[in-house]
Amino acid sequence: MPILSAQQVDDFHRDGFIVVKNFCSTEETKKLLNTAIEDRNLIKNALDLNDQTGKKTKLSLWFKPGNDVFGYLTRSKKVVETAAELLNSDAPVCHFHSKLMQKEPKVGGAWEWHQDYGYWYKNQFMFPDQLISVMVALTPANKANGCLQVIKGSHKLGRVNHGFAGEQVGADMVMVENALKSMELVYSELEAGDALIFHSNLLHRSEANLSDHPRWSIISCYCSQSNLAYNETSTSWKTPVEVVPNDAILNWEAKPTVDADFLKKENDPALKSTGWEG
Repeated sequence: MPILSAQQVDDFHRDGFIVVKNFCSTEETKKLLNTAIEDRNLIKNALDLNDQTGKKTKLSLWFKPGNDVFGYLTRSKKVVETAAELLNSDAPVCHFHSKLMQKEPKVGGAWEWHQDYGYWYKNQFMFPDQLISVMVALTPANKANGCLQVIKGSHKLGRVNHGFAGEQVGADMVMVENALKSMELVYSELEAGDALIFHSNLLHRSEANLSDHPRWSIISCYCSQSNLAYNETSTSWKTPVEVVPNDAILNWEAKPTVDADFLKKENDPALKSTGWEG
């Protein structure tokens, strides 16, 4: 039985995103969050990225999904089959990378307007329709703690030019402002366990977390094996996912993330100048 309804698939292609309520159960979400908080390796390998005001957002990013609880989530049947249904390809689904987003109370920084393909264009992926992100909220996400904002239908603009915004990559604001004149701005407020699934060219941002509550999420990014990346040194993007049953998240023995191949800031192509940025 398909994970998504035909209506959800249509909504994704029209709007560039969908929200799937209760994508992870309360028990699954609790286990994921506890792992995020307690796994010292995830914390040790977190990157600090400054927004334009100097506020910091922490993220830990790794490529090959392992036999830890996050690996079981990203390799789970429900996630991989959802990605397969929405990617514009019949080729096997590959896991590009996952990132644990840690936006702490009062100090968690903003993410500037961008498209994920604005970053991944520098990895020289060829086909944005064969790249997708699945974000699972580990804590509630709302306007107060800086939930994701998306511009509905903006994936149809194609790739917008991107330059640097603090230590981030930001979209051309003239195009963003033009899009906001004719397209709907949506605040994607989520309960813990809900999933936001979005196209690689969807314009999105988030504000700083000025609340008393953290906003943590896991974002797993997938591509089709047919989508070649000519400037990417990791190999997970071209390796079909070894799918595990959904109950692995709760019932399989989970290893720590010590073997994960974490991204180091100096190795990220997106943060290196190519000479054409605005």
